[in-house]
Amino acid sequence: MKFLKKTTGIFLLLLIAYMFIFSKDSSQLHNDDFSGGVKDYKIYALTIPQNLDFCGEPVPLEDSDVYERIDRELLVNTYWQSNGLLLLKRANRFFPIIEPILKSNGVPDDFKYLALIESGFMNVVSPAGARGFWQLMKSTAKENGLEVNENVDERYHIEKATQVACKFLIDSKERFGSWTLAAASYNMGKTGLEKRLNQQDSDNYYDLLLNEETARYLFRIIAIKEILNSPKDYGFNYEPSDLYSLEVCRDVLIDSAVIDLVGFAKSYNISYKTFKRHNPWLRERHLKNASRKKYVFKIPEN
Repeated sequence: MKFLKKTTGIFLLLLIAYMFIFSKDSSQLHNDDFSGGVKDYKIYALTIPQNLDFCGEPVPLEDSDVYERIDRELLVNTYWQSNGLLLLKRANRFFPIIEPILKSNGVPDDFKYLALIESGFMNVVSPAGARGFWQLMKSTAKENGLEVNENVDERYHIEKATQVACKFLIDSKERFGSWTLAAASYNMGKTGLEKRLNQQDSDNYYDLLLNEETARYLFRIIAIKEILNSPKDYGFNYEPSDLYSLEVCRDVLIDSAVIDLVGFAKSYNISYKTFKRHNPWLRERHLKNASRKKYVFKIPEN
């Protein structure tokens, strides 16, 4: 009995000592973490450049509401670091495809940033059903000559979708008189924008009272343009080798049905996954092509 009491007493003393040491270590660890982490992390207000523009059309920063809106988007996109860096990486891969198409159609280069904010250069699907990098609706795509069905959806074809976007933007510029309003119409539709302009007796995007999405739309484009043009000024540091590059592909002309695209890919020594990554507009594992239409498959050289 005495032995049991003695053993119990020793155990209690050891337990108290252990708790004291652990408590001290934990407190010290917490303090070390704080002094080396959150305490040293700085968030800075941004200096807004005074020469911001979209397609050569100046941003009226003397308007306090405009100033605060662009400040918001610059802050959001500067301090959402992971997303900003991913946009930089993807832009390096896809801008070289989009830029010459915009130029050949007479559409300002700034519209490449519209495509970037629309999709982040991912083949996403919006709640309304818009698809691809340019987020085209099915009706818009088909009206402009794209094939859209369960077998082929050319909204995922970056070159063809960019051509359709160019046509829409040029028509909007002619209708509304500015590239700024053309960009706004891309988000809310030509009819919707025209209705707001007439209701508010205005011809200026920056003077319009709009829904939250369209009200932020152009400012998001301008903010991303500014950050991507001067990334180091906004804290983004990287080497050219960190960016994603455009893979060299060769074109393979197809004017017949392809029963098995998995086997087709393997015949070029690539996986079906790799084949689909370069040809996302093919929606099934076969190509019907009863009309013997000419399609171009992209096959990576390496």
